[in-house]
Amino acid sequence: MKRKLLSFTLASLMTVTVVPVFAGASDNSLTVAFARELESLDAYMNTDRDGITLARHIWDGLVYRDQKTGEYVGNLATGWSWIDNTTLEFKLRKGVVFHNGEAFNADDVVATMNFVAKPENGVKTQRNVAWIAGAEKVDDFTVRVLLKEPFPAALEYLAGPVVIYPDEYFAKAGTKGMGITPVGTGPYKVTGHEPGKRIDLVRYEGYHADSPKGRPSIEKITWRIIPEANTQFAELVSGGVEWIWQVPADQAERFSSLGNFTVTNESTMRIGYLGFDASDRYGETPLDDVRVRRAIAHAIDRQGMVKSLLKGASIVVNSACFPSQFGCELDVPTYEFDPGKARALLAEAGYPDGFEIPFYAYRDRSYAEAMMANLSGVGITPSLTYLKYAALRDKVQNGEVPFLFMTWGSYSINDVSAITSAFFRGGKDDYAHDPEVIEWLTEADSITDPAKRKELYSKALKKIADQVYWLPLFSYNTNYIYNADLDFTPTPDEIPRFFSASWK
Repeated sequence: MKRKLLSFTLASLMTVTVVPVFAGASDNSLTVAFARELESLDAYMNTDRDGITLARHIWDGLVYRDQKTGEYVGNLATGWSWIDNTTLEFKLRKGVVFHNGEAFNADDVVATMNFVAKPENGVKTQRNVAWIAGAEKVDDFTVRVLLKEPFPAALEYLAGPVVIYPDEYFAKAGTKGMGITPVGTGPYKVTGHEPGKRIDLVRYEGYHADSPKGRPSIEKITWRIIPEANTQFAELVSGGVEWIWQVPADQAERFSSLGNFTVTNESTMRIGYLGFDASDRYGETPLDDVRVRRAIAHAIDRQGMVKSLLKGASIVVNSACFPSQFGCELDVPTYEFDPGKARALLAEAGYPDGFEIPFYAYRDRSYAEAMMANLSGVGITPSLTYLKYAALRDKVQNGEVPFLFMTWGSYSINDVSAITSAFFRGGKDDYAHDPEVIEWLTEADSITDPAKRKELYSKALKKIADQVYWLPLFSYNTNYIYNADLDFTPTPDEIPRFFSASWK
């Protein structure tokens, strides 16, 4: 009913002749819409994809991964070298100034690294910083980042979620102050914030000229939080916003007929998955039996969902990683859609009449409902609880969820350690707690031999698939709709880069 209502509402909007007034091009501003309120504006106290995007505009890292070549280039650092397997030395860029006028130097890097390295400081996504032991200053523009153990993906993380804070401001403001009034060296600075409503960004005129991000063209960005899709569509048609994303495929198709908008589909590193409590963290359930987990795998019509719901550039995913990530083993056991086989496995496991099970999700209700219908067809009755991401994440990490549908974008890190190790190395998100898998992943994450790493990741991924600790579902694609006069290029890492956008 909800999907029909959405289609009807959008169709109604489009039957009205609307000539929107796009103010952005005339005053070099851009208004964008995002669906979720951020937990915090502090980059380290937020785990939402929208927050990751915002962080890339406010802060910089020591290095940056070029989106065209995939190579690492200097950002706040001009060069780097490995002193040994656990020490990275960086030469820092001179002349960089934070938004508040504070000069950037080694003290900022040392303070940031030493803060995030301590678990008691509460960085939300510990896996992004757990490899950091700290940092030490060599001189004002030379710093050494110390690793707890060899970690071959260090540069990938330093090019992504590990951003640098101003030491003096952060010492006074703390995470609370940074979460309200963030200060970075990035291409945009925050000038206003109404929680749950909007964030105002203004181009930072003091942005360092040698940044690989480039000097932004657009002067002002208004970041609006609009949870309801229908409201986003109405605002887009009326000119209240000029850019939206994560639009359902059928709605994107409707917009493609309008000349005022560009509709673009881009693949992403995000995958959807079903997670199972296979280690009794939640308590005993039928999911303890691998035959039940395999039955569920055979019951889900993943290809049908890709074809009818996701469309675009999405593909079925069989391994607990994204195909482009280093170490992603694709030759794993697979489970074709076969309801008959699912019913037989359930009967073999002692559940010929199926069972009821709590089921949790935080997004894409239509996808969750499609899978519930598949499961109902083989006798399994999921009871859906739909929560906000932060609430569900907390329940998952507390061991309170037996069966879930969630997604993971790997923080756009192109290494298996950002997904497989994140969920199967014995941490708070691990519902398998398989000693062999933990051992293989721990070793793979801490050695530098690429061939050996691949071998260990392969073993882990094959066992995860064989035991169905996860059921990877599909990769996501993203539909972007924006003003036809906006020059915007989406990227597979699912991070909109407004600092690279411009008006034609």
